[in-house]
Amino acid sequence: MKINLKKLGPGLLFAGAAIGVSHLVQSTRAGADFGLGLIWALLLVNLFKYPFFQFGPRYASATGKSLLDGYRKMGKGVLIAYYVLTFATMFTIQTAVTIVTAGLASSLFGDFVSIEIWTVIILFICLLLLIIGRYNLLDNLIKIIIITLTISTVLAVVMAMINNEEPISLLQILPENSVEIAFLIAFMGWMPAPLDISVWHSLWAIEKQKDIGGFSPKSALFDFNVGYFSTIILGIGFVLLGTLIMFNSNESFSNTAGVFANQLI
Repeated sequence: MKINLKKLGPGLLFAGAAIGVSHLVQSTRAGADFGLGLIWALLLVNLFKYPFFQFGPRYASATGKSLLDGYRKMGKGVLIAYYVLTFATMFTIQTAVTIVTAGLASSLFGDFVSIEIWTVIILFICLLLLIIGRYNLLDNLIKIIIITLTISTVLAVVMAMINNEEPISLLQILPENSVEIAFLIAFMGWMPAPLDISVWHSLWAIEKQKDIGGFSPKSALFDFNVGYFSTIILGIGFVLLGTLIMFNSNESFSNTAGVFANQLI
């Protein structure tokens, strides 16, 4: 089946938004601490969250309206509740994602400036891209980013498997103590992303309709599936990286996301 990249967009934006703390940190940390023992959790949470994430683009492509419009039809109270929840979590999520990105940037490009300065630089670049290019630029950039990330992740996993001399266990693990259970909750909560991304996805789907004019519910579903299953594959890839590189290495790993990302590099 031929895939027309021009018709893809919101689903890849979803993947780009999802592949952050949940994959780079949580999935890798799961592999580092449990090997492949939490693959069951990764697959289970993606299965249960699938219909919730799918509803955003399906609703938008069928009605031409975003989920925010749908919430408003249900009553102002529902819309206000959404805004309150968003406001209560947006700073925590944005901070976590930006700090991890800043930590990676510092490791890759050098620590000639502080993490705080890196966060400002990253946020400024993102803001500039949105102001100048808006949806179209974001749509085009994300295709390059996701394809590059997928290829590099697959290559990294292959190289790690080639260099690995230890047997890999497929035994699944159910966390027992409070620390492990807390990690499992965080792992499944972040994977593949917070549920409010479905609202963003509905907005992206509307912009895609304006862009190409023929973004039908069928096209929206296919686009979503491409992005969603990409996040699952990459999530497994990062678990494998954590398993192959860090599991049973007798090293102590930081609980801080940014520091852990640097340890992985």
